[in-house]
Amino acid sequence: MSWTGWLLFFLILQIVHGLGTWKLYKAAGRAAWEAFVPVYNAIVLCKIINRPWWYTILLFLPVVNLIMFIVIWVETVRSFGYNQMKDTVLVIATLGFYIYYLNYTQPLHHIKDRDLHPKSASGEWTSSILFAVVAATIVHTYVMQPFIIPTSSLEKTLLIGDFLFVSKLHYGPRIPMTPVALPMVHDSIPKVGIKSYVDQPQIPYTRIPGFTKPKKNDIVVFNWPADTIWGYPSIDNKYHYKPIDKKSNYVKRCVGVAGDTLSIKDGVVYIDGKELILSDRAKLQHTYVANTKGRTVDPAVMKEKYDITEQIDQGTLTSTGEFGAIFYGATQQAADSLLLLDNIISIEKQLAPKDAWSPSIFPYDASIANNNDHFEDMIIPATGMTIDITFKNIAYYKGIIELYEGVEMGINNKVSVNGKKVTLNGKPLSSYTFKQNYYWLMGDNRHRSADSRSWGFVPENHVVGKPVFVWMSIDWSNGFSPRFDRMFTTVSGEGQPRSYLIYFLIVLGGYLVYRKISKNKKKNKQ
Repeated sequence: MSWTGWLLFFLILQIVHGLGTWKLYKAAGRAAWEAFVPVYNAIVLCKIINRPWWYTILLFLPVVNLIMFIVIWVETVRSFGYNQMKDTVLVIATLGFYIYYLNYTQPLHHIKDRDLHPKSASGEWTSSILFAVVAATIVHTYVMQPFIIPTSSLEKTLLIGDFLFVSKLHYGPRIPMTPVALPMVHDSIPKVGIKSYVDQPQIPYTRIPGFTKPKKNDIVVFNWPADTIWGYPSIDNKYHYKPIDKKSNYVKRCVGVAGDTLSIKDGVVYIDGKELILSDRAKLQHTYVANTKGRTVDPAVMKEKYDITEQIDQGTLTSTGEFGAIFYGATQQAADSLLLLDNIISIEKQLAPKDAWSPSIFPYDASIANNNDHFEDMIIPATGMTIDITFKNIAYYKGIIELYEGVEMGINNKVSVNGKKVTLNGKPLSSYTFKQNYYWLMGDNRHRSADSRSWGFVPENHVVGKPVFVWMSIDWSNGFSPRFDRMFTTVSGEGQPRSYLIYFLIVLGGYLVYRKISKNKKKNKQ
């Protein structure tokens, strides 16, 4: 739905609200017309139900407002003496239209100084839980979101089993694009496996300004551009596009930003012709093949002494009896150290040859012949940037013009290539001006990462946030083994991560002691 459509819907909603509440406004000593004035009517209603004015702000926060509507409906009927269980059930079940029945058929006596304290223990618990959900939803949606590292693509920087806090404030909180959704869950309801949202309506992409934009070397959480729904049990096994903000969350390192010219040579990323220098916490890893004198490569030793945490395959390499070992996820430093072992004859980084086309690598064009370790120069589009389009480079941009600049923006773009002729919606296309920024994101574990090399550019409207803090870390490969040295560490920064867990425990212990002393003092005074 466009902003024009949302404005029209909002105005209709104000009329519906006014028609159903104007008598309530009058009974509370207000003028009937106040029930029809957008925004102002919500502020007045907050006064009528004896709630703070800032509730109005919560009514305009997507997802949060779904909860607040229920709160306002219930508080409204209670403010006129209708506080029995049946009144609460009816106003919720009818989506607030029970208020119409009260407005036109029932006596209205406003309780001006209504006691807001729940009359029962169950009511108090319900109220506490409801507002805890509202507060948590605001934090989760607009400030900080928890995230778990599921794969090894950023191994040695972020480990499988790291529990992160992802800041929404750094790049700016994105207004939820799917407003009808359960709070604090992503694309499905846990344990149940059914969709947690309704596809329509959709809010146009809007982002509150943040502190910065994604920069090279930033670790970024984003919605996986290529994600689709495959077979939710509640629908079918067909192929469905998912709303942008309900696509799966991924985390990778940003190696190219909007406006950069990026290439990859022998597994090394180059920006505008210069090698990209990674931060000192980044541990670049590749696959290495070693010739050994015997089958003596112990995976446990490799992990403990050389920090090679990925799979190690071993098998006969030659007819002379030499063996081969393949190390996945090894740094150059680890490879150099292995070469010093007596049983290692040689070790070599395993790279795809230049011009050896890989059909699964973006942009999936044999004439360009990119592979995992070699990419020819390509421009990463930026907002307002005009790029010359030819039959030679259209493979890079066809998909994003049709999808990210087309379907997902409500535009029916169709790019066609006939020989050397390129057309957009039937008209010759020699250049294109892009509508948003794009980024190139990759994993540090270069041969064990599905990233931009597989699906291409990541649009700005898919960016979720920046991981800033590891608050918990569990080694799933070793049972349920906590990594205490990683708990309460920062994601970014220079040098090795430093745990602040002990400081947190000291502060927490001090707070608990203070609470205990305060309670004892109050008890003694009584």
